[in-house]
Amino acid sequence: MDVIARKTEQGLLAECYADKQPHFVVVYGRRRVGKTFLVREFFEDRFCFRFTGLANTGKTDQLREFNVALQQYGQRLSPVPDNWFDAFGQLRALIEQSKDAGKKVVFLDEMPWIDTHKSKFLPAFEHFWNGWGSGRADLLLIVCGSATAWITNKLFRNRGGLYNRVTRQICLRPFTLHECEAYFRSRGIVLSQHQILECYMIFGGIPYYLNLFRKEKSFSQNVDILCFGKNAALAGEYEVLYASLFEKPEGYVDVIETLARKPSGHTRPEIVAGTKLTSGGGLAKILAELEQCGLIRKYQSYGKKNRGALYQLMDFFTLFHMKYLRDGKISDEHYWTNSIETGERNAWAGYAFERVCLHHLDQIKQKLSIAGVLTHACAWRSSETSPGAQIDLVIERRDGVINLCEIKFSKIEYAVTKEYDAKLRGRKEAFRRETRTRKALHTTFITTYGLARNAYWNDVQSEVTMEDLFDG
Repeated sequence: MDVIARKTEQGLLAECYADKQPHFVVVYGRRRVGKTFLVREFFEDRFCFRFTGLANTGKTDQLREFNVALQQYGQRLSPVPDNWFDAFGQLRALIEQSKDAGKKVVFLDEMPWIDTHKSKFLPAFEHFWNGWGSGRADLLLIVCGSATAWITNKLFRNRGGLYNRVTRQICLRPFTLHECEAYFRSRGIVLSQHQILECYMIFGGIPYYLNLFRKEKSFSQNVDILCFGKNAALAGEYEVLYASLFEKPEGYVDVIETLARKPSGHTRPEIVAGTKLTSGGGLAKILAELEQCGLIRKYQSYGKKNRGALYQLMDFFTLFHMKYLRDGKISDEHYWTNSIETGERNAWAGYAFERVCLHHLDQIKQKLSIAGVLTHACAWRSSETSPGAQIDLVIERRDGVINLCEIKFSKIEYAVTKEYDAKLRGRKEAFRRETRTRKALHTTFITTYGLARNAYWNDVQSEVTMEDLFDG
């Protein structure tokens, strides 16, 4: 099977495979984003050894399966090791007996699951790499895991034997809209760009979710089958997602559920008030790890420093679950097909489209012809104007311009009314007054199908459409 997109990542793997130096490569990213698929499809059957950690099992079971994998790759029959030091000793023997002239590719998948409590896996792994593997020019060691916090803390920020030992990092991101379109096309699934956009608003660019689509069904039918139907494939995905990422997910889920109540984001004191957590190191750790996993983002209001930072939920499927799937509150198996024109769905679409735009800032900059201009993207909340004003995307540019972006999801061209034009003018003046900026302020609309050419269209300096977001 061909790997859609991932050209940069494949290039890094090819470089390490061809290099005459040992390499320790870490592939990480959100659950279901395609890490294992990338490595497996790129190397096909060229593995010297491959092992996948077992979820929710102890050291004994992990060692037994590790021993089975060794024998599958040609190790002489040997007893199951008692500890990881002996297990890595057996792996070393397997590699040394290999007669392959090229690189020896060793792939340890779901490594965070292997590092069970009191197993001493990590010291044994450190010894394997530092004491032997790092001196083998023919060794390409690849480790992989969804638990981004474990990867970051145990490997990238390791202050012990693995300090600065990783030679390449590959953070696998979700597909862009352009890549989703290419993926569906490769599978013969016919969807319009508007339907692919709505798909992104539900599932993000997560390949596993896209792979569940059936080409003989319409877009709405696919959503109903995956999320609302009997035995829906993604019915328990939310719980599995957080359990796979964090050893004790309760505190993380508490924060996520609090953030889901306010789409624009919460301050840290608001998170404390909405959860059972205290404003200490524990909360700081949870917020940092959720951000590392790409599930939330931390951002500043324009003109403010770290104080008053906001935390916003960014994972599309989590947002969709919290809105529609939580507690099984919807019993209609055809809910998505039957709710096309409801106000509740339109409100959800507005917030979800805003997040799509935040995930496609490169495409927005490309359309604005500022791809090469240094920019800073943030949001802005009025602290003086009444009623309060808010701008969800502010793009400050080094060339003396600030784009104040209005993001609108619509099924037709969006028409700026006289009342809304007055609101835009008031918001722009409030921004100028409160920030005291001297830069030129440009009103930019990001919409699905562009703006209707009416009496108020000329007051808008630039437009970005859905089609622009699909640019590669």
